[in-house]
Amino acid sequence: MTNPKKFIPFVAPDTNMAEFTLRAVIIGLVMSVVLGAANAYLGLKAGMTIAATYPAAVIGMAILKVVRGSILEENIARTVGSIGESVAAGAIFTLPAFFVSGLWPDFYTPGHYITSSIILIAGGLLGIMFVALLRRVMVDDAELPFPESVAAAEIHKAGRSSGGGSKFLFYAMALGAGIKILGEFKLFASSWAKFIPFTKQTITGTAITGQGGLLLSSPGISPAYMGVGYIIGPKLGALNFSGGLIAWGLLAPMILYFLGPNLDLQAWATFLMAKDTTLTQDAALARVSDPAWQITQVWRFIVRPIAIGGMLMGAGFTLFKMRKSLIEGIRRSVGDVKKAASGNAVAANRTEKDISFNWIIIGILGVAVITFSVTFFIFNASLLVSIVAATLLIILAFFFAAVSGYLVGIMGSSNNPISGLTLTALVVTALILVALGVSGDAGVATVLGVAAIVCVSAAVAGEMLQDLKAGHILGGTPWKMQIGDIIGVVLAGSVMFGVLIILNQGDIAQGLKQGYDGGFGSKTLPAPQASLMAMLSKGIVGGQMAWPLIIVGMLMGLGFILMQVKSPMLVSVGMYLPLETTFAIFLGGLIKGTVEIFNDRKKHNEAQRARVENTGVLLASGFIAGEALMGLVVALLYFIDIPLLSIFANPGFSISILVLIIIGVILVYVPISKAGNPDDPAPPVASM
Repeated sequence: MTNPKKFIPFVAPDTNMAEFTLRAVIIGLVMSVVLGAANAYLGLKAGMTIAATYPAAVIGMAILKVVRGSILEENIARTVGSIGESVAAGAIFTLPAFFVSGLWPDFYTPGHYITSSIILIAGGLLGIMFVALLRRVMVDDAELPFPESVAAAEIHKAGRSSGGGSKFLFYAMALGAGIKILGEFKLFASSWAKFIPFTKQTITGTAITGQGGLLLSSPGISPAYMGVGYIIGPKLGALNFSGGLIAWGLLAPMILYFLGPNLDLQAWATFLMAKDTTLTQDAALARVSDPAWQITQVWRFIVRPIAIGGMLMGAGFTLFKMRKSLIEGIRRSVGDVKKAASGNAVAANRTEKDISFNWIIIGILGVAVITFSVTFFIFNASLLVSIVAATLLIILAFFFAAVSGYLVGIMGSSNNPISGLTLTALVVTALILVALGVSGDAGVATVLGVAAIVCVSAAVAGEMLQDLKAGHILGGTPWKMQIGDIIGVVLAGSVMFGVLIILNQGDIAQGLKQGYDGGFGSKTLPAPQASLMAMLSKGIVGGQMAWPLIIVGMLMGLGFILMQVKSPMLVSVGMYLPLETTFAIFLGGLIKGTVEIFNDRKKHNEAQRARVENTGVLLASGFIAGEALMGLVVALLYFIDIPLLSIFANPGFSISILVLIIIGVILVYVPISKAGNPDDPAPPVASM
């Protein structure tokens, strides 16, 4: 495709084929909500999401094939279906920060729902408008390979003549959901942990006394976490787990060792009783006297801020490594707007028509007005601050949407550094608003609101441009895909807050019953990116930053960089997550490594490796989606106080080990068994 003028799409521009049909849109909308909810669950628990383009392509293709749908209908279904993941990413990275920062003591109120939905929909619409402005220039650029777009288009083409592998996705979803609910029914233990105490010592010649121990943990029994590990592979899985080892094997035990003798248990008990009014003083004292509880609090209040400093340094380093691409993206975006707004942007062919330029400008100005209204009327910011916030939002959203699209064109949406871009937007916004004199909750809320809209805009822009490139290859109509994404953004933005409510309130209710502090930021629902946003916004605007711990973490991150650690950000995220989470992800990575060893031993060629890879990714994606959706159901049951069946009062871990083995065998045996004949043509390789 060295000469864009000679490019011929799979479906010719003059072909009259069913495309923007009601069934295609409905299928896409259902997938948008389902895949968005699954990614919200995964992101809040594991700090990462999976790209939805590939699962959406496979599911939409499987359903439409039954009703003899066209390939262009499949393209619309995939486009609408994958946009929910981007809205979910923006939601989980930012909205829980309002709760974690204390701005929203009660996460759910009707006002918070309206505010959140406005933020998500406004950010999504802004991303769509900017992409519609830049689409023609970027999808025609021969220098942008769009690897995941090409793979998605090839999947649709291959699906015209083959049955596809959707059955593996659906089987794995059913199994993942079944394992999740059986764990909640206490057929087996979800994890195993044991505190190993250290001998109390007095260091010779000093008055320093130490006592503490080490909290050992098993992998969490989670098909979703193992699926994530399988997708990211053994190397990245090991990096993530190394962060867990640093947090739980070094920092938390060392800090507890010297801090343990000086813990004020009465103060801790009072703190617990304030959070849970059902606790008696004796029960609270018994809980805080548990060394396993103590080391968990050390990790939560000391190690986690250090990890946040490392995440901040890792995000900055990621953007620094991409500086040439970022600068090039910004430079080109200015010129692209001029080209898009010129008379040359008018196209006669169906495959070259975007939303009208006038409507694009109206949409951008409309989001600016919405942002001003939210900051002025809801967040109670001053008139000047609201005007500056709305103006700053449009500038940042435009550049980051352009940069996001450019990076997707180079590396695919799976590697798009949305959290790094959002952090940059948050810091820039916070510093400018502080210079204007903002302070207090209004300032923190304004910073978080602007960052949230920019985050959603950049995430949607990257995902949408990826789908538009796939549609460009297949012969889809851009303006119809853009209208479909607008509908998808509105629906996903309207329901995503409900997903967050269920997860947050369900975790709080579960925590009250099982003796832990639930909700966003808890051990079971860490929400690492949102917690980072909350700490930064409150630290910069409100002066509440735990600077010593943050700086220590940043220095640690710098040390990782100097040691040439491949992903300092991933190591820091591993420190922030519970050990059973990173352990399960690591186990999934080891399973993927085992599959690669079998590929080598069996001397599979590229075609066979591609079939193995595709089957494995489908199974892993199914495990993630199945557990996530069942997790939402369980959270809802806790939320509405419906008791769950308990098969065993205290389930053992022997069945848990068997479950891990079953998951591992499936992820190894099934993909290897589908390697096929070495002479068969290679399928497109799934890229997540």
